Amino acid sequence: MKTLRPICFLVFFSYVQCQTLLRSLLAAALCHINSQNYLQENLRDIASIMVAQFLQKLTYEEVQTVAEELVDVAEKCKILKSHESPSECSHQLMTMFLEHICNNQGKADKQKFSDCCNINNKARLKCFLLYKKDDADYSDIFQIPNPEQICEMDKVNQVSVKERYIYETSRKHPFLYGPTILTMSACYETAIQSCCQEENKTECFQIKLEPIRKYVREISLRHHHLCEIGIKFNHKVAKAVELVLLTKKQPKADFSEIARLAVDIKNLHQTCCEGDVVACVLGRSQLMNYTCSEQSILSSKISPCCALPEPFRGECAINSENDDEPDLPSLPLSRFTEDLFVCAQFSNKPDDFLQEFLYEYSRRHSELAVPVVSRVDTVYQNLLAKCCKLENPLECYSHGQEMFQRVVRESREHVKHHCDLHEKLGDANFHDWLIILYTKKAPQLSAQELVMFIKNMGTAATKCCPLRDEQQFACMEDSAKLILGGLRRRHEAEPIDAGVGHCCDASYAFRKPCFDDLQDNGTYISPPLSCDQVINLKENLCKAQEEEFQTEKQKFLSNLVKQKPYATEMQFQSMLADFAHLVKCCQTETSEMCFREDVSLSPCLFS
Repeated sequence: MKTLRPICFLVFFSYVQCQTLLRSLLAAALCHINSQNYLQENLRDIASIMVAQFLQKLTYEEVQTVAEELVDVAEKCKILKSHESPSECSHQLMTMFLEHICNNQGKADKQKFSDCCNINNKARLKCFLLYKKDDADYSDIFQIPNPEQICEMDKVNQVSVKERYIYETSRKHPFLYGPTILTMSACYETAIQSCCQEENKTECFQIKLEPIRKYVREISLRHHHLCEIGIKFNHKVAKAVELVLLTKKQPKADFSEIARLAVDIKNLHQTCCEGDVVACVLGRSQLMNYTCSEQSILSSKISPCCALPEPFRGECAINSENDDEPDLPSLPLSRFTEDLFVCAQFSNKPDDFLQEFLYEYSRRHSELAVPVVSRVDTVYQNLLAKCCKLENPLECYSHGQEMFQRVVRESREHVKHHCDLHEKLGDANFHDWLIILYTKKAPQLSAQELVMFIKNMGTAATKCCPLRDEQQFACMEDSAKLILGGLRRRHEAEPIDAGVGHCCDASYAFRKPCFDDLQDNGTYISPPLSCDQVINLKENLCKAQEEEFQTEKQKFLSNLVKQKPYATEMQFQSMLADFAHLVKCCQTETSEMCFREDVSLSPCLFS
């Protein structure tokens, strides 16, 4: 049962508690075991997910009403005939859903979808997807009702607790895949039922529900990231990412199997990203059916997952450990840089040849994060494109191994530099350093936006830097891809500047190195910082908690950098020391007088 432990730890922190959760999860799952068709039995919940993810502003009652109407007009999906395709039925349900919204003008107006309704079906879906907003616009924490109230609700009507969770999670995380929402709703329901038996229900809720929230937020970011790869970059990039992920998880599987599965998973992601929850649930179920039927050639780690019913086995497989690395000879990899016939193979079937290189490199470097492997792959593609035009291409591409090593080394050095600074400076000072660095890179962002961006980077450093070298490297690269993905979304919503846009869009593989090297282009002129801003800052300072104080300090520092972008680090440190001096005023009985007498942070500082 070792493979199931990653799911256990979503809700509990100790191994003993983990086992308790596992038993309760399995008990909750038993109700699905005798189901002949998981999709048919859960069509109403699936429809609710789809409605809430597209129509995020609808109330719970409105979502349930629309979902019921959809289920009523999709009865044939419950009783499929032998000649009917489930995917065709799901496509019809999506078409009916969009038609339903557009025919109900009130809902269309409420969501501002009227412009989407005036175009044809194919373009209509893309239009609807543009209106989805992730949970940045909503409260990050699922608001739990009074424990006694929710337990009474659970006792009277168990379904409503689960359905409420599905509604809240779907509208806050519109890019979270439907099967994951169904899985976590079962975990949530199990946790609620368990806590309602406890004397201290409030404490139990905090212990068991907070890790569920954290997992949902993390996996939602990853799903959104995968969706953006498919939308922003071409299908080859999306397929390459899936191929690397699959090879890392199943390094013993042969190339043809991995390549075929990569296409299937890329297509499944596209379906899930387009919001077709029915097709997404069907697709993951079919993929797991195949994977479990071919365990012997794919992975030895998913056997416990395959014993589970839907929807648990899919989520279990995603969180399962990577299979043991096989003992691989070096020859298959060296043939990509030492073989005389490299250019012939590259010219004949370039996509197949490059995929096989990616496969062989990935299974020999499972410790590397996907973006780093992608950089090596990009370097190899560019190398062959150049070398195969030369009279002696072998002499050119024989340097490939050195180039691959340099890419990895430079990426690792960037991470090590950040982690060394984090260790030297400590959390607070490291955040200050990041604020100075990234305000210069993107001064167009507001101080509040920069503080939130830096907070995510600082959290990643706190989590990743204490790990051993290889884990540290992979963790930081993996975190950076998600953080920079968020910055790209911000740029797409409101362009920041040409440099940021180039780093966001030019190359998925080299997005992080591009931002690492990004310099201020010198065209941004910050508006003057008013005296009121400084005065208000002083008045609010004494009321701030530690985290609020750090936030205010970083916003202040960001504004300083915008006002004086060419000031030295020493000057910024001096200004921060002046800022810190204000804290002493809060400790005096006459704080107002202290603030008035302290002229070190007067508006003249910005002149």
